[in-house]
Formats: sequence, structure tokens, C-alpha cells
Amino acid sequence: MVSGGARETLNLKVRMIGRLLPALAALAGVVMGCPAASAHPHVWVTVKSDLVYAPDGSVTGVQHAWTFDDMYSTFALQGLEGKKKGEFTREELAPLATVNVDSLKEYDFFTYAKANDKTVEFNEPQAGYYLEYDPKDTVLTLHFTLPLKAPVKAKELSIEVFDREFFVDFSFAEKSPVKLVGAPAACKLHVINPEQMDTMLAARLSQLGADERDPSLTVGAQFANKIMVKCP
Repeated sequence: MVSGGARETLNLKVRMIGRLLPALAALAGVVMGCPAASAHPHVWVTVKSDLVYAPDGSVTGVQHAWTFDDMYSTFALQGLEGKKKGEFTREELAPLATVNVDSLKEYDFFTYAKANDKTVEFNEPQAGYYLEYDPKDTVLTLHFTLPLKAPVKAKELSIEVFDREFFVDFSFAEKSPVKLVGAPAACKLHVINPEQMDTMLAARLSQLGADERDPSLTVGAQFANKIMVKCP
């Protein structure tokens, strides 16, 4: 049985961990007046994503699997104990998963989408999200699905994953970073890494005057991971 003091300590720990990512993102505002080089990440996340399609060829959402770096994972697990030493079940990590998902709502889950060159919005994740612990690499992976508010048939679809202030560094996994699930056979997938995005962003900025700069072109945009899908 958990004592009142231990329960309060656990609750405090869960709240603190749940606030870590958004707190880091919020702190970026302090350095926005500094040169871009002054911004640097505090958390590293490796991303795998599945784009989910309905039988009629419309996109319905994106399934993310975010693997946090070992330092963040170790910090997140401090004070939590599993039934087996060095292991944690999904059930044991459920409170931490819930608080993290709830906390990320304010930041749009760092996921931005356009279909046919128009911004599309996501609903919040529903039941089914969870945290998974890998005892070999000592890392946590957060699994969740972002459903589109309305399914859309898109000849051109783009999804970007990044933190605008670059306090969280997202990068696609080296192997099989993105999959199309149920997409029409003729659809073509292209994954753009941050190095390519940096070149594209510089070219875009060079074409704009000072008064035309898009406020969304932040430091973090240079490090965006972009998914592009073209369908007939």
C-alpha cells in the first residue's frame, strides 16, 4: 500500500515530468531576441510516424512514436518503481503518459500539416496512447495518434514535426522513419531531413523582403522534419 507521503511525491513527480517539454518550449521566449545560434536543444526525440488513410483514399491522421533520449528518460523515471527491477509496464507508466499528452496539447504536439497547400488541424489524441520502456537502451517511447478534425483527400500533403524554439530536437529515425498505411498505391512518399530543410528555408527567406517574413519561420523551423506525399 502506498503511503500518503509517497503518493504525494509520485503525484508531484508526474506533474513535473509532464510539464518538462512545454516548460522548455516556453523558456525559449527568453532567447528569442538573441542570435539563432544561442538556441540549443535540451531534449532529443527520435521520431517514427505512420500516415493513416481510409479506404476512400483520404488521410485520417498520423500515428507518432517518439523515443526520448536516455538522459530525459532516466530523469522521467526517477521515483517510479516497477514490479520488476529495471522494467516498467504500460500500466505502470500510464499516469506519466497521460500527463505528457495533456501537456503537449498547448504546443499542438509539435506537429503541423497542410493538405493541398491549406493548413489542416488535428483533434487531440483519444484513448490508446501509451509509454513504452526499453530496458536495453533505457529509453522511453511515447505512442499516440493525432486524428485530423476532418479526413481529407490530398493530392499534396505535408507534415512537419519540430519545436519552433528548438528546445526540443526532433529527428526522424534512420530506418523506416515514415510509413503510409492504407494509402492509394500510386501515392509517393518523400522524407526531408533538417539539413535539407535548412537549405530550403534559407532559399525561401532570401526571396522575401523584411516586411514579408512569415512569423512562423522561427529558429526551430530550420530543424523541421518534413513528410511530403503526392497522390494522383
